[in-house]
Amino acid sequence: MNKKLEAKLKELPSSPGVYFHKSKDGEIIYVGKAAVLKNRVRQYFQSQRDMDIKTRALVAEIEDTDWTETESEIDALFLESEMVKRYMPRYNILLRDDKSQLYVRIDMKSEWPYVSFTRNPADDGAEYFGPYYNGFAIKKALRYLRRVFPYYTKPPKPGARADLDAHIGLSPLPGTTSDEYKATLRRLIRYFEGGRKTLAKEIEKEMHQAAKLHDFENAARLRNRLRDLAELQRKIMFGDREFLDISKDRALSDLTTLLGLPKIPARIEGYDISHMGGVNVVASMVVFTNGVSNRSEYRKFKTKIEQNNDTANMHETILRRFSPKNIQAWGMPELVLIDGGKGQLEAAIKALSEREVTVPIISIAKREEEIMVAPNSNVVVNKEYLDQTGGVALADGRFTVINLHPGLTKSSGHAANLRGATQVVAHTDVVKLFQRIRDESHRFAVSYHTVLRRQKQTASDLEEIPGIGPATRRKLIRTFGSLRAVKSATPEQLADAIGKSKAEALKPYLG
Repeated sequence: MNKKLEAKLKELPSSPGVYFHKSKDGEIIYVGKAAVLKNRVRQYFQSQRDMDIKTRALVAEIEDTDWTETESEIDALFLESEMVKRYMPRYNILLRDDKSQLYVRIDMKSEWPYVSFTRNPADDGAEYFGPYYNGFAIKKALRYLRRVFPYYTKPPKPGARADLDAHIGLSPLPGTTSDEYKATLRRLIRYFEGGRKTLAKEIEKEMHQAAKLHDFENAARLRNRLRDLAELQRKIMFGDREFLDISKDRALSDLTTLLGLPKIPARIEGYDISHMGGVNVVASMVVFTNGVSNRSEYRKFKTKIEQNNDTANMHETILRRFSPKNIQAWGMPELVLIDGGKGQLEAAIKALSEREVTVPIISIAKREEEIMVAPNSNVVVNKEYLDQTGGVALADGRFTVINLHPGLTKSSGHAANLRGATQVVAHTDVVKLFQRIRDESHRFAVSYHTVLRRQKQTASDLEEIPGIGPATRRKLIRTFGSLRAVKSATPEQLADAIGKSKAEALKPYLG
């Protein structure tokens, strides 16, 4: 251990948080969480007698350590997951012993969604949160959260009597409507995404309002939830954007210098287009707040004109995003990242010009993961800084092409990235941040496109059934999710969804 690191370890706090081990080159090689940062981080530099070979190799490479404090261990659990996805540290992969990570699955499109766990997320329209690298910890965290946000762990049976979970407040109370239950689940999702403080204020406000209306039973229930929410901060589990100090985030700091931005980009928006031959054309808008994905702010667009023209589709998307109405509702980003090349970037800049909006905007080309900057991108490329740190900026017609990883080539396919490279470059953190935003915008767009395509296929089969109109088809798809689920539904379930007479008319065509 060097003297600088030895002195730094004396400043470790006794609070929970996430720590980042770095190599001599400044690469983040391991991200971990701790109930007590002071105790956990120091363990790496004590006796190595009980360490396995991989952990000893990690310790031998540690040159520096940084950390971020959180208010609770649950917050540290969620923040660790986001940071591992962001930086892809190689020792996090090596030390997992080839175990697959765990995801939390919630299908909000079902009438009565339930919370479950899976190691293999599917593109089935459900929402997946993760990955989490400690299955025991995330399951324990969800058990505590269930007291504040009651949820089902399996599909409820229609008409069944309230079970023990409902009586002790772990499942929705009898009489709870589907909309009320989904509102509770949306709050649980917001907690995943870092909205604990806002949720506490909302619940407290509802509690006072219920008391004013003399609804004391509901007020008491809300009081208990508020108490349980506060109690979570003292639970022992083993991220939360609210506690992330972005001034310490190397990627955001370097990005600000590289592009000459007026301030650190607290809100970055990424855009991508997905379609198949100009059919079911969709666009995604993903938001990264303080360098961390903010799923509650994600938006998706279905283009009004379906065409096999990504530049035109991107122009329409940016034009709609920066309408006065959406600017007022969603705010303004400090940086816009387009997944595409020169054509998509120019189309987006044209849309911003038509809206008379000024915002820094760049694109990242798929082929070599190079950054494209146009003369009217509202950024100033710091070429002197690039020269000092090993980056390259070349003129390509009207565009400036920035290569932050000279000498490293891409892998094949759309998700070409440099995460598997052994060479560490000065801008590794910036490159990985861009890759994270790009991959997330692509995933979100493809997921929405797949859902639309599946719905269209289902609707096409139902269109052939006489007496089943568009409204009924939409209701069937919304209720059951797929044609296969419609076929496997009981006559009673069909009757509850669309009425007895239509269910009878539908039955002969379902085999």
